[in-house]
Amino acid sequence: MKAFLMYRNRDFDLEGDLPPNEAALTQDLELGTLFGAMAAGDEFLLKVAKKAILTSLDDPEAIRYRQHILADCLERSAIVKEMYAIAVEAIERAKKVWCFSDRYPEGVLYRSVELLKRFADLLKRLRQIADAHGGQFRSEGLTTLFRMLARELDDEYLSLVVDHLQRLAFPDGVLMSAGLDKGNRGAHYVLRKPKPRDTKQSWMERLRIRPKLRLLGDRPSCVYQIDGRDEGGLRALEGLRGRGIRHVAGAIAQSADHILSFFSMLRSELGFYVGCLNLRDQLARKGEPISFPEPSAAGRAMLSSRGLYDVCLSLSVEKRVVGSDVSADDKSLVMITGANQGGKSTFLRSIGLAQLMMQCGMFVPAESFHGNLCDGIFTHFKREEDAGMRSGKLDEELSRMSSMVDNMTPNSIVLFNESFASTNEREGSEIARQIVRALLEKGIKVFYVSHLFDLAQGFYLAKMDAALFLRAERLADGRRTFRLMEGEPLPTSYGEDLYRRIFGPGPNAPTAGHRA
Repeated sequence: MKAFLMYRNRDFDLEGDLPPNEAALTQDLELGTLFGAMAAGDEFLLKVAKKAILTSLDDPEAIRYRQHILADCLERSAIVKEMYAIAVEAIERAKKVWCFSDRYPEGVLYRSVELLKRFADLLKRLRQIADAHGGQFRSEGLTTLFRMLARELDDEYLSLVVDHLQRLAFPDGVLMSAGLDKGNRGAHYVLRKPKPRDTKQSWMERLRIRPKLRLLGDRPSCVYQIDGRDEGGLRALEGLRGRGIRHVAGAIAQSADHILSFFSMLRSELGFYVGCLNLRDQLARKGEPISFPEPSAAGRAMLSSRGLYDVCLSLSVEKRVVGSDVSADDKSLVMITGANQGGKSTFLRSIGLAQLMMQCGMFVPAESFHGNLCDGIFTHFKREEDAGMRSGKLDEELSRMSSMVDNMTPNSIVLFNESFASTNEREGSEIARQIVRALLEKGIKVFYVSHLFDLAQGFYLAKMDAALFLRAERLADGRRTFRLMEGEPLPTSYGEDLYRRIFGPGPNAPTAGHRA
């Protein structure tokens, strides 16, 4: 049995490697907040969320496959959570099965029978959910799962499991046959099915019938009884018993492990959708919009959104956050400038978060979103100096950039936030300019937040068709709307507004037009 809720034809590998830049992505995009919202305090869901979001899909159809399943889950969340709870219970029950030894057939058989006993009613509950609710789901993944459960967990199979488990308890001992091999060694040990008891006969009737059977030619039986103090004989008897049940123990162990594997995979794959439900519930309580994005194949730069917001910021504050509209189709360079604390870095994070969420099959924090898939998502944000740095900030920035380039491919996307601003403007602009040009030549999409006027103005004057210039809006009275609008880079970031907010107007305060 397979769940196939994350991929059409393969399992979700929860233990696989994460991308080499996962630490930078987590730090720069504040992904810990997103993971925590999806996990809702559950360590396993935290692991699932992290793995799913950081291992992006690269096929629009694979993304739509998950989107359709998630849409079903959003509509019928109670059923999905019930199925997830069943899978979790199965794993917890399996942990409580104690086996004295799995080196011997008796130990293997005991463990396997105990597992199947604990799974039997859970399989029945899954089948009941499939019968009662399977017809309400429309996605390919969930309808296939429900059909599989109805087909493979039918009444005949479930009753057969119960019957076998009762027999494997060996209430009347082990019945087996064997033959003699060369040297009169025992061979061909086969476990036999005992004749069913006639429960209607009394013990007196069974005693009376035995002499009659012998007169009719019934073979007399031979009994060899081992003394309870004969340890060697008892070990030999146990050895014979082990040979008789070895093949059955192996077959039952495969069945038990197969069902345990199914429950484990069902928990992992449903865990992703339960995490999405947890996130949806938190955003819905604030009235924040979500939507399913429209993914395009890699190759052509596509990006258009309405009401796009930073989901991690929204999860961290009580009020709703301001969303942004952007239209950047066929734009491989988006340069973002403007007023300090005007929402530039927030917008940059919202782009990265939406890209990651789209490429793992989730909804995105926007009223609408359309973007192309990227082979890799990279971030290069400024870092504050700390004791762990072994060199200057510029050296550290260049070192991180070098490591990123080693893992980039065409059709990747890079988000720069105040990169290479640790040196003077002329040198920082030149370094950034050469890096950006090289990335664009390789077909890599670039979003760049910068206060380096020389850098932004240089690209603006180049009149590049594939470049878009956004500016954080500032009203005439200095207020920030936290919205971005198309506009030419300005030689000021209005740092004097921050000065006045902190210190108030004064004779030494900078005047408008001076760069800050």
